[in-house]
Amino acid sequence: MRRIGITGHSNLSTATVPLIADALHRTLAVLTDEPLVGVTCLARGADQLFARAVLDLGGSVEVVLPAQDYRARKVEPDNAADFDELLDRAVVVDTLPFPESGREAYMAASERVLGGIEALIAVWDGGPSGGHGGTADVIEAARERGLPVTIVWPDGAFRE
Repeated sequence: MRRIGITGHSNLSTATVPLIADALHRTLAVLTDEPLVGVTCLARGADQLFARAVLDLGGSVEVVLPAQDYRARKVEPDNAADFDELLDRAVVVDTLPFPESGREAYMAASERVLGGIEALIAVWDGGPSGGHGGTADVIEAARERGLPVTIVWPDGAFRE
Protein backbone atom coordinates (compact mmCIF):
# COMPACT_ATOMS: atom_id res chain seq x y z
CA MET A 1 0.00 0.00 0.00
CA ARG A 2 1.35 3.43 -0.97
CA ARG A 3 0.53 6.32 1.38
CA ILE A 4 0.97 9.67 -0.34
CA GLY A 5 0.23 13.06 1.17
CA ILE A 6 -0.53 16.44 -0.33
CA THR A 7 0.24 20.04 0.41
CA GLY A 8 -0.45 22.91 -1.91
CA HIS A 9 -2.04 26.19 -2.70
CA SER A 10 -5.72 26.72 -2.03
CA ASN A 11 -5.98 29.85 -4.17
CA LEU A 12 -5.50 28.36 -7.62
CA SER A 13 -6.83 30.40 -10.52
CA THR A 14 -9.80 28.99 -12.41
CA ALA A 15 -7.62 28.39 -15.48
CA THR A 16 -5.03 26.57 -13.34
CA VAL A 17 -7.44 24.01 -11.85
CA PRO A 18 -7.55 21.69 -14.91
CA LEU A 19 -3.76 21.97 -15.34
CA ILE A 20 -3.18 20.88 -11.75
CA ALA A 21 -5.86 18.16 -11.93
CA ASP A 22 -4.22 16.68 -15.02
CA ALA A 23 -0.72 16.90 -13.52
CA LEU A 24 -1.88 15.19 -10.32
CA HIS A 25 -3.56 12.37 -12.28
CA ARG A 26 -0.38 11.80 -14.28
CA THR A 27 1.82 11.92 -11.17
CA LEU A 28 -0.37 9.50 -9.21
CA ALA A 29 -1.10 7.13 -12.11
CA VAL A 30 2.46 5.80 -12.03
CA LEU A 31 1.94 4.82 -8.37
CA THR A 32 -1.07 2.56 -8.89
CA ASP A 33 0.96 -0.66 -9.02
CA GLU A 34 -0.23 -1.18 -5.43
CA PRO A 35 -3.21 0.18 -3.47
CA LEU A 36 -3.01 3.96 -3.11
CA VAL A 37 -4.01 5.92 0.00
CA GLY A 38 -4.09 9.69 -0.28
CA VAL A 39 -3.77 11.66 2.97
CA THR A 40 -5.07 15.22 2.88
CA CYS A 41 -6.40 18.10 4.96
CA LEU A 42 -9.02 18.53 2.23
CA ALA A 43 -8.55 22.27 1.83
CA ARG A 44 -9.92 23.93 -1.28
CA GLY A 45 -7.63 23.82 -4.30
CA ALA A 46 -4.70 21.41 -4.37
CA ASP A 47 -5.93 19.14 -1.55
CA GLN A 48 -9.35 18.57 -3.08
CA LEU A 49 -7.93 18.06 -6.58
CA PHE A 50 -5.54 15.50 -5.12
CA ALA A 51 -8.34 13.69 -3.26
CA ARG A 52 -10.43 13.49 -6.41
CA ALA A 53 -7.47 12.18 -8.43
CA VAL A 54 -6.75 9.48 -5.83
CA LEU A 55 -10.39 8.39 -5.87
CA ASP A 56 -10.55 8.48 -9.69
CA LEU A 57 -7.57 6.11 -9.76
CA GLY A 58 -9.29 3.64 -7.42
CA GLY A 59 -7.46 4.68 -4.27
CA SER A 60 -8.83 5.66 -0.89
CA VAL A 61 -8.62 8.96 0.97
CA GLU A 62 -7.87 9.72 4.60
CA VAL A 63 -8.62 13.22 5.87
CA VAL A 64 -6.98 15.18 8.68
CA LEU A 65 -9.10 18.19 9.64
CA PRO A 66 -7.13 20.90 11.48
CA ALA A 67 -9.84 21.93 13.96
CA GLN A 68 -13.32 21.23 15.18
CA ASP A 69 -14.70 24.36 13.48
CA TYR A 70 -12.95 23.78 10.13
CA ARG A 71 -16.08 22.98 8.09
CA ALA A 72 -18.11 25.86 9.54
CA ARG A 73 -15.34 28.44 9.51
CA LYS A 74 -13.17 27.71 6.48
CA VAL A 75 -15.31 25.99 3.85
CA GLU A 76 -16.89 28.63 1.61
CA PRO A 77 -20.49 28.13 0.43
CA ASP A 78 -19.38 27.72 -3.21
CA ASN A 79 -17.08 24.86 -2.17
CA ALA A 80 -19.28 23.17 0.45
CA ALA A 81 -20.80 20.53 -1.85
CA ASP A 82 -17.38 19.41 -3.15
CA PHE A 83 -15.91 19.40 0.37
CA ASP A 84 -18.83 17.40 1.78
CA GLU A 85 -18.75 14.87 -1.06
CA LEU A 86 -15.04 14.22 -0.63
CA LEU A 87 -15.34 14.09 3.15
CA ASP A 88 -18.17 11.55 2.84
CA ARG A 89 -15.98 9.38 0.59
CA ALA A 90 -13.05 9.38 3.04
CA VAL A 91 -12.30 6.07 4.76
CA VAL A 92 -10.83 7.89 7.78
CA VAL A 93 -11.56 11.39 9.11
CA ASP A 94 -9.28 12.55 11.91
CA THR A 95 -10.22 15.92 13.45
CA LEU A 96 -7.50 17.47 15.56
CA PRO A 97 -8.50 18.73 19.02
CA PHE A 98 -8.07 22.43 18.21
CA PRO A 99 -11.39 24.21 18.83
CA GLU A 100 -10.63 26.88 16.19
CA SER A 101 -8.93 26.86 12.82
CA GLY A 102 -5.73 28.87 12.59
CA ARG A 103 -2.06 28.70 11.66
CA GLU A 104 -1.10 26.47 14.61
CA ALA A 105 -3.89 24.02 13.77
CA TYR A 106 -2.97 24.00 10.07
CA MET A 107 0.66 23.17 10.75
CA ALA A 108 -0.32 20.51 13.30
CA ALA A 109 -2.62 18.92 10.72
CA SER A 110 0.15 18.96 8.14
CA GLU A 111 2.53 17.38 10.64
CA ARG A 112 -0.07 14.64 11.23
CA VAL A 113 -0.27 14.08 7.46
CA LEU A 114 3.53 13.91 7.21
CA GLY A 115 3.66 11.39 10.04
CA GLY A 116 1.52 8.90 8.14
CA ILE A 117 2.91 8.97 4.60
CA GLU A 118 5.88 7.71 2.61
CA ALA A 119 6.02 10.61 0.12
CA LEU A 120 4.56 14.08 -0.37
CA ILE A 121 3.20 15.76 -3.47
CA ALA A 122 3.37 19.56 -3.32
CA VAL A 123 1.34 21.80 -5.61
CA TRP A 124 3.70 24.72 -5.19
CA ASP A 125 4.80 27.72 -7.20
CA GLY A 126 8.10 27.97 -5.31
CA GLY A 127 7.15 31.01 -3.25
CA PRO A 128 7.38 31.45 0.52
CA SER A 129 4.50 30.57 2.84
CA GLY A 130 1.98 33.31 3.47
CA GLY A 131 2.00 32.42 7.16
CA HIS A 132 3.06 29.63 9.49
CA GLY A 133 1.79 26.30 8.18
CA GLY A 134 1.73 27.28 4.51
CA THR A 135 2.89 25.14 1.62
CA ALA A 136 6.58 26.07 1.83
CA ASP A 137 6.62 25.28 5.57
CA VAL A 138 5.10 21.85 4.99
CA ILE A 139 7.62 21.09 2.24
CA GLU A 140 10.46 22.10 4.56
CA ALA A 141 9.07 19.87 7.34
CA ALA A 142 8.74 16.94 4.92
CA ARG A 143 12.32 17.35 3.74
CA GLU A 144 13.54 17.55 7.35
CA ARG A 145 11.84 14.17 7.92
CA GLY A 146 13.57 12.73 4.87
CA LEU A 147 10.33 12.31 2.91
CA PRO A 148 10.59 12.50 -0.86
CA VAL A 149 8.76 15.56 -2.21
CA THR A 150 7.40 15.79 -5.75
CA ILE A 151 6.65 19.35 -6.85
CA VAL A 152 3.72 19.79 -9.24
CA TRP A 153 3.45 23.20 -10.89
CA PRO A 154 2.75 22.96 -14.63
CA ASP A 155 3.63 25.68 -17.12
CA GLY A 156 0.86 28.28 -17.26
CA ALA A 157 -0.28 27.69 -13.66
CA PHE A 158 -0.84 30.68 -11.38
CA ARG A 159 -2.58 31.64 -8.16
CA GLU A 160 -5.27 34.24 -7.68
